[in-house]
Amino acid sequence: MQVADLNNPNDRKKLILAAVLGLIAILFLWWTFFGFGSSKSATTPPRPTPQSVNTTTNALAGQVTTVQPRDPAPNGNDLAELMKPIDGSVSIPSVPEPQRNIFAFYEPTPTPVKAVVTPTPTPTPTPPVLLAAVSPTNVYAKTAEFTLEASGDKFAPDMKVFMDGREMTTKYRSPQQLSAAIPATMIANPGNRQVLVRTPDGRLYSNTLPFNIQAPPIPNYTFIGMFETVPRVGVAMVQDKGGTRDILSVQRGDLLGGRFRVTSISEKELVLTDANLKIKHTLPMTEGDKSSNPMSRPTPAVASEDDEP
Repeated sequence: MQVADLNNPNDRKKLILAAVLGLIAILFLWWTFFGFGSSKSATTPPRPTPQSVNTTTNALAGQVTTVQPRDPAPNGNDLAELMKPIDGSVSIPSVPEPQRNIFAFYEPTPTPVKAVVTPTPTPTPTPPVLLAAVSPTNVYAKTAEFTLEASGDKFAPDMKVFMDGREMTTKYRSPQQLSAAIPATMIANPGNRQVLVRTPDGRLYSNTLPFNIQAPPIPNYTFIGMFETVPRVGVAMVQDKGGTRDILSVQRGDLLGGRFRVTSISEKELVLTDANLKIKHTLPMTEGDKSSNPMSRPTPAVASEDDEP
């Protein structure tokens, strides 16, 4: 190993430079690990805890609140302060709830169903006028005009008889008796009608009674043909629809079944009139039952003279 020559200017400069570099290195290491006499108790004030800081919001009324100075930034030259563990007890500020949740779906409010309340039926008031009975209680349809007698109590002279809401021509006889003319148009069809007695303004009214209109009896015959015995004198052939299915020959004026009188005979129709109800019935000409019609039966063969022995 060569020893440096102090008398040589170049070697002397190298030794001085190495000594200066070694001194700088020692100073840097000292500053890194120990510093240059800085003390934590002398230079850095103690960090206040969150509990030691009083704010004006926690102060009572009339109490003087002192706020301690904030902890200054740590000294960059203090290695021990830089390596101090971080305080993790930090309060998280409250965050308001979001205005809308993207995962929530809107459901409309169901419409409330109104409960059906059945009203308590009120008793029907008793009519101030009594309608006890009507006479007759029933008639046959298609008959002529007739008089209906109404009996009851508390009838007034201005009261009228009504049938199915239509006012009838009424005569006042007494507080217990009224009579009304019922036209044929009211009984043209069978069915039930409602009869009551009341004033035209409805101030006085009676109870309602039913009135029955029955279907009239019809002839149980079929018109199957006609012929003339003498000029302009026709004879009708009718077949009974009953069990016998007999064929009868009748002229004008004859009575069928003891009730229906022959009033007209033509090639198209036969007209019968109910002798009791004076109701006309029209029977069109039909073929009838061919099995019992003598005119439809085949004519038997006649033996010729040549066949005689």
